[in-house]
Amino acid sequence: MYSDRLLDHFQNPRNVGELKSPAVTVEVTNPACGDILRLSVLIEDNHVTTVAYKVRGCTASIAAGSALTTLIAGKLLIDLSLLKPSDVEAALDGLPTESRHAAALCCDAVKALLRSLGQ
Repeated sequence: MYSDRLLDHFQNPRNVGELKSPAVTVEVTNPACGDILRLSVLIEDNHVTTVAYKVRGCTASIAAGSALTTLIAGKLLIDLSLLKPSDVEAALDGLPTESRHAAALCCDAVKALLRSLGQ
């Protein structure tokens, strides 16, 4: 059902936690399933230098949040707007159809982050 990479991100999540100010923190919810993703990002010179996340949700959402942090770390803010759910899915070697909401939740968090920064 789940790929080995997805299970690795679930069992060994990367960058779990929340960053303190001056980091920017956003929280998004998937109203259909109730999953919640909180994303914290420290930005220097328009680069994501440090990233952390917390998820309350299913296995796929926990793994997707972990994968998201590895995808956006070190990126320019302008590049974050290019992130698509398919990028998160690819980082997990795929998601079952019923779990694709997890990748969408990650992209919603990035969009919320960019909005909060006026991007």
